[in-house]
Amino acid sequence: MLDSIIGHGWRRKQAHDESHDWIRYRRGLCPLCGVIFSFLPAFSLPYTHYSLVARSTALRRRFVEHRSWQDAAPPLKNPHHVPDPSTLRRWFHSLDSSRPAFSFLYPMLQAVAQWMGRGEQPAFGSLRLSWPTVYPCLQVFWPWPLRL
Repeated sequence: MLDSIIGHGWRRKQAHDESHDWIRYRRGLCPLCGVIFSFLPAFSLPYTHYSLVARSTALRRRFVEHRSWQDAAPPLKNPHHVPDPSTLRRWFHSLDSSRPAFSFLYPMLQAVAQWMGRGEQPAFGSLRLSWPTVYPCLQVFWPWPLRL
């Protein structure tokens, strides 16, 4: 099926980093279903203006080099497109260690539910985890209804 996709032109998108401002990417059309596909390079996410190279540079500067949000902005080919500190905070809000650990609660609960659904019983030291032991503890720390 993939070899049935035919070329459908080129598009441009922003992908700011040290070596790019704009990039060109190929589009393809599936003649069977009429869907148009975009073939973006690995360093550029859809609907973003900054490449993963720029984002990873900002991440390193902020969390490894301990720079302020203002100083963590990555160097770019066009210095007029430097992301605002609020943009950097938005990119990395889930990685910031100053946020409470509750941001990881939902993924953790999903993993526990999958383990227990398979009949596995996770353990922490000598403590065996089960819904009767986990759920009351979570209610103490998380007062809102839990919806999985």
